[in-house]
Amino acid sequence: MYKAVVFFLIFFTCANSMIAQVSTTIPATTGINGEMVEIIQANIFRRIKQDSAAELNLLVGNVIMRQNQTLFYCDSAIQDLQRNQIEAFGNIHINDADSVHTYSQYLKYLGNTKMAELKKKVKLTDGKGILTTESMTYDVSNRIGTYLNWGKVVNGNSVLTSKEGVYFATTRDVVFRQQVKLVDPDYQLSTDTLLYNVNSELTRFMSPTVIDDGKSKIYTRSGFYDLKLDKAHFEQRPIIKDSTQTVIADTVDYDKKSAQGYAVGNVFYNDSSQGIILHAGSADFNSDSKTVKAYKQPLMTLVQKQDSIFISSDTLYSAYLIKDSSGKKANSDTIRFFKAFHGVRIFSDSLQGKCDSLFYSGADSVFRFFSDPVMWTNASQISGDTIYLHTKNKQPDQVFVHENAFSINVTNEGFFNQLKGNTMTGNFIDGEIDLLRTKGNSESIYYLIDEDTAYLGMNYAMADAISMQFNKRALKRVTWVYGVTGTTYPINQIPEDKKQLRNFKWLESIRPKSVKDLRQQKK
Repeated sequence: MYKAVVFFLIFFTCANSMIAQVSTTIPATTGINGEMVEIIQANIFRRIKQDSAAELNLLVGNVIMRQNQTLFYCDSAIQDLQRNQIEAFGNIHINDADSVHTYSQYLKYLGNTKMAELKKKVKLTDGKGILTTESMTYDVSNRIGTYLNWGKVVNGNSVLTSKEGVYFATTRDVVFRQQVKLVDPDYQLSTDTLLYNVNSELTRFMSPTVIDDGKSKIYTRSGFYDLKLDKAHFEQRPIIKDSTQTVIADTVDYDKKSAQGYAVGNVFYNDSSQGIILHAGSADFNSDSKTVKAYKQPLMTLVQKQDSIFISSDTLYSAYLIKDSSGKKANSDTIRFFKAFHGVRIFSDSLQGKCDSLFYSGADSVFRFFSDPVMWTNASQISGDTIYLHTKNKQPDQVFVHENAFSINVTNEGFFNQLKGNTMTGNFIDGEIDLLRTKGNSESIYYLIDEDTAYLGMNYAMADAISMQFNKRALKRVTWVYGVTGTTYPINQIPEDKKQLRNFKWLESIRPKSVKDLRQQKK
C-alpha cells in the first residue's frame, strides 16, 4: 500500500510541478514510546493526513533520516508519524554511529523499539568482515543483527556460511547455527553451532565439528581455533586423524603451521602403517613428521597378530628414520624408530625385559637395552652391561650381550643352570632360546640328568668359550672350548657356596608378569 502511495505521489507531484525540496532538518518530535525519526533531506516531500490522528510523510530522492546517532539513507520512504515507523525502498544504507554499516533494498524500521527489518541483498559490515543475506533484523539499540534464512560472512580469505546467524556489533561476535561451514584456502570446517569473532578471528566450537585440510581431519566438540595464528585448543576427546596416524586425548593444543600438538589426558596415539599404538597421560606430537614424545606412564604396543610387545617407561619417543640409498636424509617417511627413557619395562607372552633406556629401529629390527638390562624368555634370564636383541617378524631371533654377560636357566625343580662370560651371543627358534655362547673368562654351572631325567650332580667349569644348547626350553648340552677346567659334584654333595656363580642375581621378583604389571611395578 505504502509503495503504491509513493509512486502515486511521484506521478502527482511531477504532473503538477509541486516539488518540495527539503534541505534543512525538520525538528524532531517525541513519539508514543521514544524519539521520532528526523528527516534530514529529501528531494520530494509531502505529508498526507489519513485521519484525525494518522499522518504520513512521503519522501522521494536522496532521502536522509536520523535517530540519535543512526543515519538512514534510501531512494524513497514512507514515515508513519503516529507509529513512529519508516518503510524505505531502494539503496538503503544504515550508518550506525559510523561503526556498523548495513545495506539492503527494503527496510521497515520501528522507531520506538529501534528494530530494523531488512530484505533483498542485505549486507552488514564493520570495516573488517562483511555479512550478506537476503533478509535480516537489526536491533539498533543493542546493535544485534539476526538472519534466519542463510547468510555468509567474508573476512579476508575466510568465508563462513550458515542457515542462521546472530551478529553482535559491540563485541564483533557472530553466532552461526545449522549447517555451518567455514572455507579457508588451507582447510574447511563443518559444524552445527559456531562462535566467531571478526576482530580476533577466533573461532569457538560449540557442537561436534570437523576440520579438513585435505591431508588430515580434526574432530572436536568444544574448543577454539585462532585463524590469525593457526593455533587451536580442542576439548572433550578431540580426534586428529590422517591416512596412517590417529591422536585422541581429553584436550589437544595444536599449531597448524608447524603441525605441532600437545595432548593431555588419556592420550591415544596410533600409527597404523607401522603397527604402533601408544597410551599416555600426555604427549607432544607432530602431524607432518609423525613424531611423538609421551609422558606420564606411557605404554607402547608393537602390534602383531600374535604375541604383541608392550613397552612402558617414564618417557617414550618415536619418529621416522628417513634415509635414501646414499644414507642421506630424504623427504619421505620410511622406517620408524623409538626410544624409551628411565624405568623401561617390556612384556610379551614370550619375552619380558627391564632396563634404564631402550632404542629400537625398524631399519634393523634390533632392541638395544642400556644400563642394567635384563631380559627373560620363558625359563631363562639374560643380563649384562648392554643387550642387543635382534628380531625377525617381531619375534626374538638373535641376542648379543656386551660385557658381564650372564644367563640363568631355571629347571622345573628349581635348580639354576648358569652361564657367564665377557660377551654372549644367542639364537632363537620360534621365539625360544636354542643356543647361548659366551667368550672370554667364561664360566658355567649346569645340572646333569640321566636318561630318566633324574638329577645326578652339578658341573662347574671354566673355559675360553662355552656353549649351551636348549631343546623345548630345557638345557640339553654344554660345550667347552680351550682351557677347560672344572669340577663335578654329586647331587647330594654340592657345597652351598658353589651353587651360584659370582654376581648371580635371579631377578624374577621384578619380572613383568602382565601388561598391567608394566605400569604398576616400581623401578
